[in-house]
Amino acid sequence: MSTQDGPLYLGFDLSTQQLKAIVITSELKVLYEAKVDFDADLSKYGIKKGVIIHEEEHEVIAPVAMWLEAVDLVLQRLKEKNTPFERIKGISGAGQQHGSVYWSKKGEELLGALDPKEPIVYQLAPVAFAHPFSPNWQDASTQKECDSFDAELGSPEKLAQATGSKAHHRFTGPQIMRFHKRNPEVYRATSRITLVSSFLASVFLGRIAPFDISDVCGMNLWDISSGSWSEPLLALAAGEDGPENLKLKLGDVREDGGGSMGPISSYFVSRYNFSPDCGIVPFTGDNPATILSLPLRPLDAIVSLGTSTTFLMSTPKYLSDPSYHFFNHPTTAGLYMFMLCYKNGGLAREKTRDTLPQPTTSSDPWATFNEAALSTPPLGQKSPTDPAKLGLFFPLPEIVPNVKPGTYRYTCNDDGSNLQESNEEWSKEVDARAIVESQVLSLRLRSHNLVHSPKNGLPPQPGRIYLVGGGSLNPAIARIIGDVLGGAEGVWKLDVGGNACALGGAYKAVWAIERKAGESFEELIGGRWRESEAVVKVDDGYREKTWGTYGKVLKTFEQMEGDVLKKQDSTK
Repeated sequence: MSTQDGPLYLGFDLSTQQLKAIVITSELKVLYEAKVDFDADLSKYGIKKGVIIHEEEHEVIAPVAMWLEAVDLVLQRLKEKNTPFERIKGISGAGQQHGSVYWSKKGEELLGALDPKEPIVYQLAPVAFAHPFSPNWQDASTQKECDSFDAELGSPEKLAQATGSKAHHRFTGPQIMRFHKRNPEVYRATSRITLVSSFLASVFLGRIAPFDISDVCGMNLWDISSGSWSEPLLALAAGEDGPENLKLKLGDVREDGGGSMGPISSYFVSRYNFSPDCGIVPFTGDNPATILSLPLRPLDAIVSLGTSTTFLMSTPKYLSDPSYHFFNHPTTAGLYMFMLCYKNGGLAREKTRDTLPQPTTSSDPWATFNEAALSTPPLGQKSPTDPAKLGLFFPLPEIVPNVKPGTYRYTCNDDGSNLQESNEEWSKEVDARAIVESQVLSLRLRSHNLVHSPKNGLPPQPGRIYLVGGGSLNPAIARIIGDVLGGAEGVWKLDVGGNACALGGAYKAVWAIERKAGESFEELIGGRWRESEAVVKVDDGYREKTWGTYGKVLKTFEQMEGDVLKKQDSTK
């Protein structure tokens, strides 16, 4: 079937700063793309980088009306490119995780009766929402509520065991608790609460869409092990209005990440000529959508090397810990999504880079950094008798571990013994390797219990490691990631043009509509995915001797983090 007459699939990504749309064929070929940049196109909403910040309360919010206006605008831009909407058979997508939208009863009614002659924003924004704003993932106004969530089940460890994460400022449960306390009457006027992903799905479905099985795990309200809402946590968030009332506002959770939740709203059929049988597939969160942007197998990992650092891996093991996140996999029952988030990523590396002499023979600003990092031996040891160098480099407060800004330098013996705080700075050249080692050792430390041997004779490690983000272009970083993390099948750079979330949504729609009985996402998408067009191998990965060198100091690295935390606490 040619690209001129075959079925098409539409994926969205409603992120903090943009709404992206991407249209692909059944064979995963990208045909059309469009985006709305909120600051450039919708600055009238008073936003900066997509949000409104109330610094005095550390509150970060986004206007829901802006998102509604962006839906019509991005579809209009696809229309101007002659996108054949009538051929689109399925729609899915991603929404920024944790944000919540508070619908009024009138909003529920209006969703299914929109006038195709008028833009959505004019019809919904005035009356559809009990509250016109959505908390953004950058919001940090809920510390008191987080403390209550961590204590409710007995400890952060027990909360993580139940919900996949300890309490975090951005998570929806603490956000609902704060909203209820500050705006009790508005809370009571709220008919339904959706996540950003289910909000966008609701607009296309013409009725309130259920939560996605993966995105619901970013709320601190869903008990992953039991597959149900946590009654004590619902009661905590709802206060005197009670857990049953909140459960009605939240509604159902759809456990099947595929299939169709129903046909597209008649608004889009009449206004844009969508087919009336176009199915609306469950939308998921942005991080789950990222792992769907390629047929990621268990043991494969994605390392995102942007301003922050994110580590994503699918795994059949559920081993919760307060220092990281677990989610149900967005498409595959029995799998989980493991995620680590770090504030200090590219910024920390750049600060070290800028202490080195700028290259004079290359236009690459990283040339000197890369040369220094690759010419420095692992752990800064020119010989086994030299002390091994370990450090933490945090220009920003870190999440994992919860450490204040600073640079912390330690040494130890070759076998990891005799850990001592260093009294002297190291050369800037040693720092170039040490900062990357530090970031990747943290990834290895926190993921080593979730991996197993990828094949006979190899120690537990990832299979393939895929790099995304700006740092993925750097050969020195790729080499050190292979040195420290391994990667039995190598380290690969993934290039999806900055559209990983939207592409993951589009792939999800293909699988959901075209799957055969029992056919997994990995099977269907893996059979159609053109690896040569999306990835390139940038490092061999596992090297036995070097990997073993880092293994000897892994527990010592954990001990160093504990020592820094202990000294930090003693100065409070």
